[in-house]
Amino acid sequence: MLFLWLYMFYSCAGSCAGLAARGSPAPPRAAPPGQPGEESSLEEQRAAPDAASPISSFFNGSGTKRLPQAIIIGVKKGGTRALLEFLRVHPDVRAVGAEPHFFDRNYERGLAWYRDLMPRTLEGQITMEKTPSYFVTKEAPARISSMSKGTKLIVVVRDPVTRAISDYTQTLSKKPDIPTFESLTFKNRTTGLIDTSWSAIQIGIYAKHLENWLLYFPIGQILFVSGERLISDPAGELGRVQDFLGLKRIITDKHFYFNKTKGFPCLKKAEGSSKPHCLGKTKGRTHPDIDQEVVQRLRDFYRPFNMKFYQMTGQDFGWD
Repeated sequence: MLFLWLYMFYSCAGSCAGLAARGSPAPPRAAPPGQPGEESSLEEQRAAPDAASPISSFFNGSGTKRLPQAIIIGVKKGGTRALLEFLRVHPDVRAVGAEPHFFDRNYERGLAWYRDLMPRTLEGQITMEKTPSYFVTKEAPARISSMSKGTKLIVVVRDPVTRAISDYTQTLSKKPDIPTFESLTFKNRTTGLIDTSWSAIQIGIYAKHLENWLLYFPIGQILFVSGERLISDPAGELGRVQDFLGLKRIITDKHFYFNKTKGFPCLKKAEGSSKPHCLGKTKGRTHPDIDQEVVQRLRDFYRPFNMKFYQMTGQDFGWD
């Protein structure tokens, strides 16, 4: 009987998986990951779907598509891609690889469209997505609250000066002819007036953006993850995240190794794979040399906002 059961199971795994795949399109999954926080389009995900074994396809075809119970809402260039990839190792986390941008760019498509993007989950599993631009989108808090007031929110934050330079570096890699970082930083360099309309600067005023979220969500419903500690102690930060999500602490030190060439931690085994996995070559770009006087002026500019952010979150991120 045991051999007969095993034969029927493995036979069904291939055929049933094929039927499930033909009957229900797979949700978008992550393309080869880029730099933490870097956006990847839904079109890119659909163009390069993940390969799946018949047995995994068989199981993935079951379950229900649900609206996310947890969302990584920010911030760009903070480490959101790394966090999502790390979390997807957990068997009770199912996440969309691509950034849906529902609450900022696609809200008019409706919740049914949004739900259809989600992966299927079984009872006890958590559905997640990440779109870093939500944190700085004025309408996003009200829209997410309207979907579910109980949604758990995760914000990955990083030294705002380093984050701004990383943001600029990403843009520079795509548009080599853009003005210098120094010239974009100031409205008037002679007076030292910082140009807060430049998104690279504006995103890092975390306290200002958080005020908007606290109009709709209690502070205890938002977890703030340190982008720096996500590199220096990934297991420690993932422990906090798993606790926040009500998950068993399955992701531990044994899942990571530090890649000295890239300068950040990598997974010994990625989701659905037995091979080591590092974030892609667009991660960890070398930053251009920035005038240290400009860096210091930015640190002075951000300091009061950082202090307020520490008070609001009850965490000292040590950026000063």
